[in-house]
Amino acid sequence: MKIFYYDHHEFPIPATHRFPAQKYRLLRERVVAEQLVPSQRLLAAPMATAAQLQRAHTADYLHRLQNGLLTEAEVRRIGLPWSPELVQRVAYMVGATIAAARTALVEGVGVSLGGGTHHAASEHGEGFCLYNDVAVAARVMQAEGRIRRAVVIDCDVHQGNGTAEITSGDSTIYTFSIHGEKNFPFRKIPGDLDVGLPDDTEDAAYLAALAPNLQQALAEAQADMAFYLAGADPHVNDRLGRLALTKEGLAARDRLVLAAVRDAGLPVAVVMAGGYGRNVNETVDLYLQTVQIAVTGAW
Repeated sequence: MKIFYYDHHEFPIPATHRFPAQKYRLLRERVVAEQLVPSQRLLAAPMATAAQLQRAHTADYLHRLQNGLLTEAEVRRIGLPWSPELVQRVAYMVGATIAAARTALVEGVGVSLGGGTHHAASEHGEGFCLYNDVAVAARVMQAEGRIRRAVVIDCDVHQGNGTAEITSGDSTIYTFSIHGEKNFPFRKIPGDLDVGLPDDTEDAAYLAALAPNLQQALAEAQADMAFYLAGADPHVNDRLGRLALTKEGLAARDRLVLAAVRDAGLPVAVVMAGGYGRNVNETVDLYLQTVQIAVTGAW
C-alpha cells in the first residue's frame, strides 16, 4: 500500500487558502503519527503534466487558469481567489490521484490524502475545484493502456456534476453519485446513476440506499478499476453537508464500498473528497478513518 500526499512546502500558501490546505497537512501528520504505512510508503505526489490535464480539460481553460486570465465570474464560480500557488498546488493534487491509481493497479488499493475535486468541468472550475483529478486519472490510466473501463463511486455529499459533464457520452467511464438531492450543485448534470437523498438522512437510510445502487453501478460499469470519492461531508456536523451520518455510519459506508469493489475483483484508488466540519480536527478524524479502513483492509 502506498499513500500519496500533495501538501508540499516548497511554495508559500496565501492566507486565503490556508483553511482548505490545513486539513490536508493535518491529515498527513496524523497518518505519520498513527504509523499507518512505513515512511517509505508515504510519498510526495508528482505534479500532473499539461498533457495529462488535457485529457479532461480544454486547452483554452488550462491556459487561462494557469496564466491568471479567468474572468471575475469564473473565479467566483470556483470560490477561491486565484493565485499561482493555488494552481500549482492543485496540479500536485491531480498527480497524487494519478499515482494512487497506478498503485491500485499493482497492489489492489492506492490512497491519496486529497483529491475528489468533482465539480471541475472540461471548460471551467466550480465549487472549490479547479481540475477534475479523478476524470484526469481515469483517462490517463486508459491512455497508458492499463485499463479499458473505469467506474467512479462518488459518495461526497455533493453530486459529481463536473465528472458527469466530462464523461458525458463516454461509455468507458461510468459515474455513480449518491448525494444530498437539495444540496449544491443546484443544477445537477446527470451521470450514469444518481441517487439523491433528502436532507437529514441518517446512517440506516443512507446505507440502505447505497448498497443496491452500488451493486447496480458495478454490474453496469463492467469496469477494470474503481475510483472511490469517500467524502467526510455527509457527516452530521459538516457545515455544507445537510445529511446526518455519524462517524460510525461513514465507517460502515467505507467498508461497504470497499468490500463491494473487492468482491467485484476491482483495484481501487481512494481519494478523500469534501469535508467542511465546524471543527477541522473532526474532518481530519473522518478522513483518517477512511485511510485506516483502506490501508488495513478492515472490510
